[in-house]
Formats: sequence, structure tokens, C-alpha cells
Amino acid sequence: MADAFSSSSETVIQRVVDVTVKTNTPVEKLEELYQIKKTCDFITEHQFQKVALQFPDELLVDSVAVSEEIQKNSNATPFILGDTSYGSACLSPSKRLPLMYIFEKRPLDVEKCASSFRELYPDTQSRIVVLYDVNYSHAVNDLLSLLSPEYSNLVVSELVVEGEQCYSHGRVKGQTNDSCLSEQDNNEVIYQFGRRFSLESGSSITDYSMFYVGHEGATLRNFMMTWNRCSFGSFDPVTTKGRIESVSINRALMKRYYAIERAKDANVVGILVGTLGVADYLSIIQQLKETIRSAGKKSYMFAMGKLNVPKLANFLEIDIFVLIACPENSLLDSSEFYKPVVTPFEMEVACNRNREWSEEYVTDFRHLLPGGQSHVPLAEQQEDGDETDVSLITGALRSHNLLSSEPEQSSFGSSVVLRNQTMTVANTNSAASFLAGRSWRGLEQKLGETPVVKAVEGRRGIAIAYEEEGTSSRDYSLLK
Repeated sequence: MADAFSSSSETVIQRVVDVTVKTNTPVEKLEELYQIKKTCDFITEHQFQKVALQFPDELLVDSVAVSEEIQKNSNATPFILGDTSYGSACLSPSKRLPLMYIFEKRPLDVEKCASSFRELYPDTQSRIVVLYDVNYSHAVNDLLSLLSPEYSNLVVSELVVEGEQCYSHGRVKGQTNDSCLSEQDNNEVIYQFGRRFSLESGSSITDYSMFYVGHEGATLRNFMMTWNRCSFGSFDPVTTKGRIESVSINRALMKRYYAIERAKDANVVGILVGTLGVADYLSIIQQLKETIRSAGKKSYMFAMGKLNVPKLANFLEIDIFVLIACPENSLLDSSEFYKPVVTPFEMEVACNRNREWSEEYVTDFRHLLPGGQSHVPLAEQQEDGDETDVSLITGALRSHNLLSSEPEQSSFGSSVVLRNQTMTVANTNSAASFLAGRSWRGLEQKLGETPVVKAVEGRRGIAIAYEEEGTSSRDYSLLK
């Protein structure tokens, strides 16, 4: 009876797994889709011996076949990364290892796309910026050839990977990033999310409409949040339908502002490090620590992979989390999480009095660093006491400088700290005090209390039915 509702542990352990390479892509099309020759030339030119291949989740089915082709055509040993890539391509710069992007070429009906464009923008004098998902960069030149004769104010973005070559509609131009940005000096150059385009001299981004080629997702959402004062139209290559994006950006921004108010109310902040490869992630961690501490809050750092509800639910002592990730994955919908998850920009709005909530929304944390286009210096702490204001959520008073006089080295694990020079103590509601009130506090070391024994053979099987438990559990079910 038990075997009818669960698998036998012996069967599971002894089961033979078929590891035959399966791919949805014929071998003859791998070169076209994944640019095998170009990749091998890149490997050979730099004399790489070990190469890591990272695929988005939907392309992992082709990963083994691509790896075998690269190994046949180069002297390198390829390794397929098993961790999640979070998204298809965020074009974030990496300064730890040499990086090369290969974009999958997805089909685009250029005629239907151009027809939808004309329906959405009947005025041929309109100022329009064409954005696109990286998978359709190969077809943008063809789209441009159809629309440019009719639309004189059409601007097409380019893909730019910092530190690599400048890609114009998916084709290598042979220029470095600096030379790309030096073109058309009289025009304003916009560089966001690995896209670069130039606006007409004397105009601003609000004078343009945006047309996006690609399916609805994180990329389009980030564009709309960043340029929230521009109207957006889109064309979905899968459904071959064009539409004006009617999603209420104001409503989305208000939801983010509510998260900022939650960040202001928080006493303990968890810094989630969602990336170890994006450039300058260590700098933003240090800046966040200083900003959070100056606002009188405790911070704890967590390094973890892809976020989910059970992972973050293990840390109930944290009032709010701030996620450090690439721009396309920093806007996390945390409605299902027990505690909100905000971006570094939102945390700065909550903790830095010099940064105000405005129409500007920043998803790239590198822009917040010194020298960045959106950097705001940290406000100086007041010396005449704590600054207070009223929470818009609870209506209670909250203090900003509770930890301003706490020594830097004692910011970890202390729940009683100096509040001012009169030696008054204050409870900071840190994670340590929360842990002290728990009935279960994790594994206890019991040093010197546990006898030393020799290593013995442990259990075999799976948790639902270990081998030595299999017979007794089945006999028990038969007796019932």
C-alpha cells in the first residue's frame, strides 16, 4: 500500500538516468544561432584554457551540444554553469573575467513590425526611439531600412557592452566603448541598460516616444520605470501584435514609494548580494552599509543565489531587504515575500536626506556611486540630537540617528549601545535581541559536552524511507 503512494528508496537510488544529449536545435543550426566560429576565434585569440558557458534557463537544452562543438573547434575545455542566469542578458559589465556575449537570434517578421509601427505612430514627424530585446538585434537593420525613409526623426539604439566592442544592431563595429560615446558630441548621449542612443541637440528624453521590439518582461518594465515620462509602444514578435503600453506607471511608482516608507520604518536591514560578477558590487555594498548606519539602522549581509520566499522567510528578524543585482533583475516583485525587497536606490531615498523622491528612478546601482550620473552625497549627521518624523504607514514617530554615536566596530551583535555622550543606553532592536527571544536558536555546539566517537556508516536512502526503515514501515502499513 505504501509503495502505491510513494517511490521505493531502493528503486530511486538504483534508477539509471538517461544522459543522452537532447537538443531542440539541429546541429547544422547551432553555428547560426550561437555563433560557434566567432566564439572559438575569441577563445583562441586570448588563449583561454578553461571557458565557462552560461545559458538562460530556456536555452539550457542546447547547452551540451554547444559545449561539444566548442570543444571540437578549440583547445579549451568548456564548463556549463549550473547556477541560474536570472535573465536572458542584462549586459552588465564584468571586471573579474573576460566576457563575451552571444545573443540567440529569434525570428522577427520585419514587415509586420513595420506595419504595426506605422499604425501606432501615424505622424511621420514624431520623435521616436526604437529599443529592442537583444534576441532581435540581428533584424533591426532591416527594420530601420523600411522605416527611415518615412520617419526623419527616428532614433535606433545600439547595444553597448562596457569594456567590450560597440554593437550596432547586433553587428560588431570594431570600436571601443569610449569611441562609441565620443560620436556626435553635439547631441545628448543616453546610456542605460547596455543600450546607447543619441538625442537631437537641444532636445530631452521627454520629447521622445519609445517603441520596444520584444515580449513583455523585465526589460520592458525597466525601460518604462526609468523613462516614466515617455509614452511606450511595443511589438511582440511571437504574437506579431503591436500595442500602446497602458500599464499605469504611476501606480507602479506608488507601490515602490510604499516600499520606501517601509524602509524608513525598518530598524534591521538585510543586504542581499544577488551578484558577484557585476562590476562595482563591493563599492555599492560599502556605500549601503554607511548609508544605513547613518540613518540609525542595523544592517546584515546575505550572499545567496536566486531569491525565493522560503529562503528569506528564515530571517524573520530582518525588517526589510535591499537587493544588489544587475539592473534588469533589481526590480523584484516582493508581494509574496514576508518582508519587502527594495533596490539600492530606494534604500538611499529612505536613508539619505539629501536624496529626494522625484521623477528620476534609478535601477543601475553603479549610477549611485561617486562619479555616477545619479550620485548624491550622504547628508551630514546632526549634532543637536535625533531627528524625528512621522511614519506614513503606522503614524508613529521614528528616529533617524539612533546609532549615530555608536562606534563602527561595535555595529555587529550588540543590542545595547551608547546613544549620546551622557552614556544613556538604548535598545536598537537588532537581530541579536530578536534571536535571544527565540525558543529555537539553531544548532548548539556543546563544546566539551559531546563524547568523541569513531566515524560510523550512516543511513542510506531518502528521507521518506531509509533502507533500514523500509521493511518496518511497510509492515506497519499492512497491519493497518
